[in-house]
Amino acid sequence: MHQLRILSLCSVLANQLLAQAPAPPAAPPPPAPPSILGFTLTGSTTVGSQYIFRGLTQTDGKPTVQAELDLVHPTGFYASAAFSNISWITDQFIAGPVSAGIEVDLFGGYKWGFAKDWTLDIGAYRYLYPGDYKSLAGYNPNTTEAYLGLAYSWASLKYSRVVSGGNFGIAQAEGSTYVDLSVAIPLGESGWTVLAHGGKTTFKTSDAAINDLLDYMDYKLGITKEIKGYMLTLAGTNADTKDAGYRNALGRNIGKDRVTFTIAKTF
Repeated sequence: MHQLRILSLCSVLANQLLAQAPAPPAAPPPPAPPSILGFTLTGSTTVGSQYIFRGLTQTDGKPTVQAELDLVHPTGFYASAAFSNISWITDQFIAGPVSAGIEVDLFGGYKWGFAKDWTLDIGAYRYLYPGDYKSLAGYNPNTTEAYLGLAYSWASLKYSRVVSGGNFGIAQAEGSTYVDLSVAIPLGESGWTVLAHGGKTTFKTSDAAINDLLDYMDYKLGITKEIKGYMLTLAGTNADTKDAGYRNALGRNIGKDRVTFTIAKTF
């Protein structure tokens, strides 16, 4: 009986001591991202099994390393720069002294959240391909597009129009367009997200035969998951590109069916 009383008294004293003990210190908040003139600076890095752009492999199915820097202002203005290795230009002219191993993208615009879950996005994109084109008089893959996007919750629609003279090396193609419909559907609280996309490329040159040869549709279906700060994505893509328009000098169509795996990290 005395032993039970002693144990009960010890239990009460222990509970009182625990109640009086100070709470462990809270973890310090993560440092705020750096800012420049009111713009918040963030970025990301990506490694992948290949670089897919609008259904087309830009690296002939080989691995890619990419980086992006973003400046975002609270008012909605933003500016970004992105970098990636590529091979599609060199692969087109493998027999000649033409080389371009990197893509540099400069883009910026304004995003306006005008209602609950609705966002309007307007801006311009400049695709640059520094390299050696001396053996191809007049060849210029650099391209400028203006775009207008509308997003609601996990769905988005974007219209891009070429405003430069050429469209990724196709001369006198100003007015060519790309329409992109994409969804990213979260699967409850699991952390998984389903990705789906459909796009339409339409060329506008003075030659109807060239337009018909180069026009195509592309599709994507994939799934993504964040694990310890890393975004893992597995996606299958298809582009109904014609061999005569999209087969490189290595004999491979850079569209058609492809499977890509990427790992991205935001900082």
